[in-house]
Amino acid sequence: MTKLLIATNNIHKIEEYQEILADLPFIITHPAKEGLTLDPEETGTTFEENAIIKAKAFAEASGLLTLADDSGLEVDALGGEPGVYSARYGDTAKDDHIGRYQLVLAKLASLNVPWSERTGRFRCVIALATPEKLLGMVDGSVEGFINYEPKGSGGFGYDPVFFFPEFNCTLAEVSSMQKHTVSHRGRAGRAAAAVLKRL
Repeated sequence: MTKLLIATNNIHKIEEYQEILADLPFIITHPAKEGLTLDPEETGTTFEENAIIKAKAFAEASGLLTLADDSGLEVDALGGEPGVYSARYGDTAKDDHIGRYQLVLAKLASLNVPWSERTGRFRCVIALATPEKLLGMVDGSVEGFINYEPKGSGGFGYDPVFFFPEFNCTLAEVSSMQKHTVSHRGRAGRAAAAVLKRL
């Protein structure tokens, strides 16, 4: 079977894509498994640009069919922040997701934003590439509210503060399979799977 490289060094993303793409007729692999230590600089100003940068870099380095995403949280009351800087928001360390969502909460608190205006969304843009060319792009998003405090121990990143009205809880309070049915990555992943099946 053909290998499909998930172009990220984030173990949580790898795990989510392994679940979301489980039905595809590909061998799902990741950089560490292929001996790659690549960490391309995300110089784009949009999710689309950064997804393409990563997809091309990993495809060329590995020689494999590659899926790369760029994703993040957009908070309306903060003018769309953290957006493309979600993984490196503020002065937080690369693995300090708690520091990042606490910064979002602190900013909203300082602005005294009421619940009705604490709207936001997770966005995910996926780029698919081979070493020779970009095959296509898909995206997914999910709308919700920024909770006043973190809740739940599941998921990762900003999930503990992202309240999804239909579940009446944060995305960190549901199972991974429940999350995938509505999440930005789940929706983008299913769209990518449809493209990959056509290949």
